[in-house]
Amino acid sequence: KSAALASVPSALASTPAALDKRSERVQTSYVYDVLGTVDELCLDHDSSLLPPKKYFLAPKERLMRYNRKNGDVFDTEAPHTTRALLGLHPCDINALLLLDLVLADGAGGGSAAGSGYVDPYWEAARASTFIVGVSCMPTATCFCKTFDADEVHRGFDLFLTDLGDRWLVSCQTVAGAAILDRYVTTRDTTPTDLADFQLRTQRYKAAFSDDSLPTTDQLPLLYDAKYEWPLFDDIGETCLSCGACSMVCPVCYCFDVRDELEADGEAGKRCRNWDSCLFSEFAEVAHGHNFRPTRASRVRYRFYHKFVGNFTRFGKMLCVGCGRCSTACKVNIDPRRIIAALEEVTADDTRQDSKQGTSQDSKQKTTSQKAHTADVV
Repeated sequence: KSAALASVPSALASTPAALDKRSERVQTSYVYDVLGTVDELCLDHDSSLLPPKKYFLAPKERLMRYNRKNGDVFDTEAPHTTRALLGLHPCDINALLLLDLVLADGAGGGSAAGSGYVDPYWEAARASTFIVGVSCMPTATCFCKTFDADEVHRGFDLFLTDLGDRWLVSCQTVAGAAILDRYVTTRDTTPTDLADFQLRTQRYKAAFSDDSLPTTDQLPLLYDAKYEWPLFDDIGETCLSCGACSMVCPVCYCFDVRDELEADGEAGKRCRNWDSCLFSEFAEVAHGHNFRPTRASRVRYRFYHKFVGNFTRFGKMLCVGCGRCSTACKVNIDPRRIIAALEEVTADDTRQDSKQGTSQDSKQKTTSQKAHTADVV
């Protein structure tokens, strides 16, 4: 079966006016789902409501079945059948590569070292999935360029770039080449093709408004230095702790594991479910102690993990700038604004330190001049 994007009319796709004034989103949402007919396929789309991560780390996944009475443990879910995911944007492919660092010990390649752990369920899902990426154009909530996730050079079998009346196809795997040879009529690229590709790339880059894009220069260091920043207390006052941002994030991977018993109390299954560090009980341990009891502490930790924790461990920040969290948040908590505010307060501190240094230098010069005058007299 092939899962691809289908358009679904929904008011949820509208961009809150407070987020960005650059453009207005069309009142259409897109979801990854099994295609019934080819007419349902849409390759010219905005970001989907849920990321394709759901096909590799499912919202709910059965890990095993068991019988408490006789102690039997049964196999996990049946292995994934071969499938194809069509229409992944560069940011979503980059997100899967980031998750490979954590869940597949860096099996997606690249220079960053992995976690040293391989999740067998993630590994099986990745191995059985054929990925076709597609070029896109940024919308008002996209800031993938900030995290260098606007381009992708690996992590897919085929990648399609729309040149108007034809597609430029990049092939990265033997499986991708086999599909092209068997089902697609192709030809070698011409100078005209390459020129059109360059023009298309230039239009894509120009579609980002650099004035509204935050920068990540020294972001891990700045965030670490401002961990107790009062802004997070203000954000915590508005945060609903609903976890919507975590649910739509293509790189969040927190999960909870729970046992579910049948009515007879003997047979049961162990499942893992998506979880969120913004949930009030996420950091709660035995005897009711909670390491992050306030909404502010949970918001602070969420962004700390993305911008500092993951960077410290893997050399990569855990964000691809897809903008889904900004759209999903009902109180307009936007990571772009947090980064921009952090840069601003850091710049203010630098200016203040500079002024104090200048003032101290002036006082020292005055004192030196007075002393020198006294010596001359």
